[in-house]
Amino acid sequence: MNAPLRLGIAGLGTVGIGVVKIVRQHAAMLSMRTGRDITITAVSARSRDKDRGFSLSAYAWEDDPVALAKRDDVDVYVELMGGTDGPAKASVDAAIAAGKNVVTANKAMLAIHGQSLAEDSENANVSLRYEAAVAGGIPVIKALSEGLAGNDVTRIVGVMNGSCNYILTRMESASLSYEDVFAEADALGYLEADPQLDVGGIDAAHKLAILSSIAFGTQVDFDGIELEGIERVSIEDIQHANDMGFKIKLLGVAQRTGRGLEQRMMPCLVPATSPMGQLQGGTNMVAIEGDAVEQIVLRGPGAGEGPTASAVMGDVCDIARGTRLPVFGQPAASLKKAERAASVLPAPYYLRMDLVDKPGALAKIATVLGDAGVSIDRMRQYAHEDTTAPVLIVTHKTTRADLDNAIEAMKATDVLRSDPVVLRIESV
Repeated sequence: MNAPLRLGIAGLGTVGIGVVKIVRQHAAMLSMRTGRDITITAVSARSRDKDRGFSLSAYAWEDDPVALAKRDDVDVYVELMGGTDGPAKASVDAAIAAGKNVVTANKAMLAIHGQSLAEDSENANVSLRYEAAVAGGIPVIKALSEGLAGNDVTRIVGVMNGSCNYILTRMESASLSYEDVFAEADALGYLEADPQLDVGGIDAAHKLAILSSIAFGTQVDFDGIELEGIERVSIEDIQHANDMGFKIKLLGVAQRTGRGLEQRMMPCLVPATSPMGQLQGGTNMVAIEGDAVEQIVLRGPGAGEGPTASAVMGDVCDIARGTRLPVFGQPAASLKKAERAASVLPAPYYLRMDLVDKPGALAKIATVLGDAGVSIDRMRQYAHEDTTAPVLIVTHKTTRADLDNAIEAMKATDVLRSDPVVLRIESV
């Protein structure tokens, strides 16, 4: 039996406590599966006195996570504090400089500093692993970097934020407004301390940036993601989309095209009968398309104590076995700067607009769309009681530029009550 692998854990929130529980409860199993004992030697958190359900007296305590990262009796520094910079980044830097392997769940830090961290860890000949940073308990990082290593990946599509998926599916099932369900989700503790990280799409975009780097051999490019949150999605949009056979999801898409790398995180319509259309609650789903495998779909819990701690321990076990891989699937020095797509591939779009209820209003809209080269696939007008006529239009495939030109021209017709709601329709 090899010498024990000694962990230092920084951050004893939900995930950190989950990791401690797995190490305690499954010590014999972990030893059998990795060929060495896995132990915890030291921990760090904001509060030493907080009741965490069991005693931590068996472990050394460090108030400073940087000091924890440098300890001689720590082989793997497990960073579970979060945050782009601050103590998380400083302590990971210190661990790498001290020759420690690192396991983290910190998608924000990787999305912003991933390239430099990858270069530093590979130069130091240590592992930097982060399965828990993307999609909770779903082993999507391992699938991309190992299981699908023989594929030329062409597209990644995913629902990667369980809180947003909960809000959208709850709005539909209970016929509640976005504001009502947002307040409910916040009260239940489903949202980050800064809710904008969730509903603004930022958390999910961090994850997409990481997956794109592995899939396409590029440096992480969070700033290159076209980003829009779910705040403008109304219960009317959800109900009308459902009437036309679609569901609305906060959807991440990364794909390589002749125009460059497309990355976007935004509300989209997907077919109601598709696996992603049927995805409920806080569950995550990622579809990966490659030239050899065609398409695989990974589905599972995207957050929570057990699922995320499971992902952390998967990385710890790989380190215990001696597995070492480049951080983003290939040597960091070989990762190219992402060539951002100047324009996105054409797609059908959903338009919802309120028109002035007068003869010829809808004809004017149809003419404007036609003049811009946008053809109509389906159109539906809803019954109304006042002077406003709600109209839905699904277009054939078109470019966003042509659609934007049409919408700008619509404003000069004097038949719009408000700006149209525009949602892309994705095939999944």
